[in-house]
Amino acid sequence: MTFRFCPFCDLKFCLGFGAWDLGVRVLLLVLLILAAALRADDLPRKSKAPRETYPNVDVIYDSVTAPDGNRLRTIITKPRNTKGKLPVIFVAGWLSCDSVEAPAGTKDESGLVFRGLAQLPKFVLFRMDKQGVGDSEGVCSETDFDSELAGYRAAFRAMKNYDFIDAKKIYILGISNGGGFAPLIPESETERAQVRGYISVGGWVKTWFEHMLEIERRRFALMGKSPGEVNDRMKGAATLYNEWLIKGQPVNDILKERPQLADLWPEGKDRAHLYGRPLRFYQQLQQLNLAAAWSRLKVPTYVLRGAFDWIMSRDDSELIASYVNNNGDLASFYEIPQTGHTFQHYLNLVDAFKGKSAPFDPKNIGLLAEWLNNKAITHED
Repeated sequence: MTFRFCPFCDLKFCLGFGAWDLGVRVLLLVLLILAAALRADDLPRKSKAPRETYPNVDVIYDSVTAPDGNRLRTIITKPRNTKGKLPVIFVAGWLSCDSVEAPAGTKDESGLVFRGLAQLPKFVLFRMDKQGVGDSEGVCSETDFDSELAGYRAAFRAMKNYDFIDAKKIYILGISNGGGFAPLIPESETERAQVRGYISVGGWVKTWFEHMLEIERRRFALMGKSPGEVNDRMKGAATLYNEWLIKGQPVNDILKERPQLADLWPEGKDRAHLYGRPLRFYQQLQQLNLAAAWSRLKVPTYVLRGAFDWIMSRDDSELIASYVNNNGDLASFYEIPQTGHTFQHYLNLVDAFKGKSAPFDPKNIGLLAEWLNNKAITHED
């Protein structure tokens, strides 16, 4: 008897069972090879830039699937000819829709830091591009924070799939927004126990409402407003952000009811986004309790802030260190001279506000490498 959906079933009677079994095994082997080849490049390349390369470093372009169904690009680097498992630096990135990829010749300061970390001889570096960034699927400008965090959590859990990664020695490097929410990535107690240390660069720990008032005061002053004008504008900003972030009123409705506040909104006529992200992104940030998250940590923590960072407050960085130190002598804070929000080199605060950067200072790579090699990796449980 021949089944309709099995056109080759009669072949086994012609070939004999031994030949049939051999044919099936060969076919399965071919299918497995094809599946592996397809999986290795299952996420189409969007960027026109060449992939990352380094001497004596293997670079793996892979992907993870976020709960929202989007496939997210992961970039993993490891020392070539690695034997055994290595500790891993897991990157929690910034708020903006910029890629964490760092091809040769990049001028981006964070990219230059990544290239330096990728060549550390004793560590794996694991990065993920959020939804809609780089090769990743989705639309960054419409992705909320909860979805982004879920993507990071999926990437975090994927690290156990690589036989060269020691999943019990994870160091999370959080930059900007990631420097605030980094402790939220490991979700369970088991996952939190896998993390051996944190680095926060330009992070935050207060409520997002407080952050907005602080950055707006700095922004108005750096725009050249007089002290009196700054205070007048802050009264309006307090109303605007209270109505939006605390009371939950749509920004467009607020500005229609109070047109005198329209000039204070940083995005002008775009009242559906802030800094390139949807408004619900920030409403979700407002719901976080990062002080509680950092207060739970009992592992080495390195808190860095650029002296010319006008975006995040020094107070936030100092608070992160103090909250961790409530659990022991675990955290250190360092303010990097002549440095901006995310490793940029500036000569003064005005240049930082205008984005007028000086040549990259490689000392930033050294700061991270020294702490990882001498403070974190030698810490005893």
